[in-house]
Parts: sequence; C-alpha cells; structure tokens
Amino acid sequence: MPLSLEKLLNGQWEYFKEFYNITAISSDPEKLKAFGEAYKIKTFHVPLTRKITPFKDIQAILKLYLFLKKEKPQLVHTQTPKAGLVGMVAAFFARTPIRIHDVVGLPLMEASGFKYWLLFWIERLMYACAHQVYPNSFGLKEYMVKTGLGKASKLKVIGHGSSNGIDTQYFSRVHFSIAAKQLLREQIQILPNDFVFLFIGRLVGDKGINELLQAFSELHKEDKHLKLLLVGGTEEDLDPLSEVSIDILSSKNGIISVGFKEDVRPYLAIANCFVFPSYREGFPNVVLEAAAMELPCIVTDINGCNEIISHQYNGLIIPKKDVFALKNAMFLFANNASLLEALAKNARLGIIEKFQKEYFYKAMLEEYKKLESHV
Repeated sequence: MPLSLEKLLNGQWEYFKEFYNITAISSDPEKLKAFGEAYKIKTFHVPLTRKITPFKDIQAILKLYLFLKKEKPQLVHTQTPKAGLVGMVAAFFARTPIRIHDVVGLPLMEASGFKYWLLFWIERLMYACAHQVYPNSFGLKEYMVKTGLGKASKLKVIGHGSSNGIDTQYFSRVHFSIAAKQLLREQIQILPNDFVFLFIGRLVGDKGINELLQAFSELHKEDKHLKLLLVGGTEEDLDPLSEVSIDILSSKNGIISVGFKEDVRPYLAIANCFVFPSYREGFPNVVLEAAAMELPCIVTDINGCNEIISHQYNGLIIPKKDVFALKNAMFLFANNASLLEALAKNARLGIIEKFQKEYFYKAMLEEYKKLESHV
C-alpha cells in the first residue's frame, strides 16, 4: 500500500535519494502517483492484494518481472509479506543482482492447519529468492530459525531492531502546549480528571482489540473516569472483531473511536498510557512512538514489543490473549500515579539510546554497500 511507503518508511526516501536513484513500487495507482509527486521519486504500479489471491499474484509477478527486465535495477528491496512474495520472485527471474527482503511480521504465527503450511512455504520461497533477509526484531529472527523458515546465515537484524527507526525530534511532547492538549481533550469529550488509555492501530482481532475492549468494559463499570481512546480503522473483511466487541464498541461507554489519523502525535500527547495487546508483530513502530512521547506502555510478551519495553522499567509486559492480566495492568496504571510517573520518565530515554532514525539508516546503508561489493 502507498500508505506503508509513506508511514512505515517515512524518512528513508529523503536519506537514500542522496545515494541512489529510487523507484517506489506499490498498489493503488492514484495514491502511489501522489506519493511519488510529494517525495519527488519515480513510481511504478503493481496490483498487490493483502489476501491470498493466486491468479492476481501471478499477474503481479509477471508485470513486475517485465518492468525489472526493462529497467535493470541493481537492487530490489521488499517489505510486507505480499510485496515480498511478488517482488522477490520477479526479481529472482529477472536476475536482479541484489535482492533483499524485510520481515516485518509473520501472519503464519497466528495461523493453523492448511493456511499455516501455505504461508510457511510462501515465506520459504520468498527467502530462497532473496540474497539477504532482514527480520526487524531479534525475537522474529529466533522464531524463523527455530521453525526452519530461514537459515541463520541469511538472516540479520539491523541495529537494535525496527525497519525504520524513529525521529525522536518529531515524536516529542515539546510540540504540544498545555492549551492545545486541553482543546483536543475538550473536542473529543475527555474531562480534565479522566484517565486515558490509548490504542493506535488497526482495530482487528490480531491486535488484541477483543481482549482490550472486554478488559476496559469491566474496568469502566467500576470507574467512569476511565476512557479508552482508539485511533485506527476496522477491517471487517480480513480480521473482524467478535460480536461482543462490536456491541461494546457501539455502546461507547467510555470509549472514544476517532478512526485513522495521519498524525497520531496529538493523541499520544493527551493520553496517560499506551496499551498494545497484539498477538504478533515484527517490530511495532507505534510502541516506539508512544515511548518517545513519554508514555508508559502495556504490551504483550511477543517479539518486538518485549524488545522495546522492559517490564516495570518503561512499561508492563503481559501474556497475550489474557483479559485478566490486561485488566490488572490497566487497573494498576490507573490507580498508581507514582508508578506511572516513574515509568514515564524512563520511556523516552531508551528510545533515544537505541532507535534513532539516523543510526538505523547508516546501518542500512552499510548493508547495501557490503552487498554491492560482492556483486
């Protein structure tokens, strides 16, 4: 999706334009064209889907193959599962000299039966076509080696993890005055003494939204000054919420859902803590952003999340799919101001030390140059 080019890789375009001629390839021709014009880079449209669509995928591979044979790029770098499949297979048959894939998450981690094995062998095919594979967290790399998805010799984590690092100057509370924060709280009907839990992301089952809504609903019955602020859209066709969750969401009892937002920083600035009970991740940018904005976080004990958050240092780590543990962690944050303050003080420090964008870009550039030297 062009949105992924813009959001997940924000900043990379400006940096790497200094060293390379870049073509951005994605779906949605109109938005892709607008993206290219905004960032002043060439674009090429390939009809990618987020579902398992064999015939459309073969068409996409053929279209990209013909493009690569004509353009003869030195390097193809793919990210996200479907773009990786189409991009690596097309680049392999086009004999592109350097083929790189980023693993930013594995849908098969929550799959079973036939779907698991289908996704497993698709990943294996992807990695076989690539020269180098970059999982974006150490936990993800460990899982890939343990399950036989990839050979350790072909897998490498850049820096301390992530696929893009973070701009800590952009994600900072200094941009938001007390008056601006108060105005936004008033606009979305949050009272001065309300305690705000924040979630940012797709409102789908895999992100733990069913558990989050259930835990919050139980807490809100006891304390009406608790608010749950949701920033993101639903995906009814791919990963719909349960009927119980839909009922809780539609009741709006303490729940404020504002949909997708281009700039999430104002919402991070008005929240008291960030909650991210996801089932699986690669390396979640949104947790980096929350911590950079000095928010203590409640996250599940999965790769990526447990590499950003240290338990009782800058947040709390709980088991995934555990409503009881999630409810207890949320209750603790809402009722222990001293703990919340202590964790908030630590939140930004770790991000600055390990995940600055500039550090990640330099490390990525070194990888590019190393691979070029072997061609």
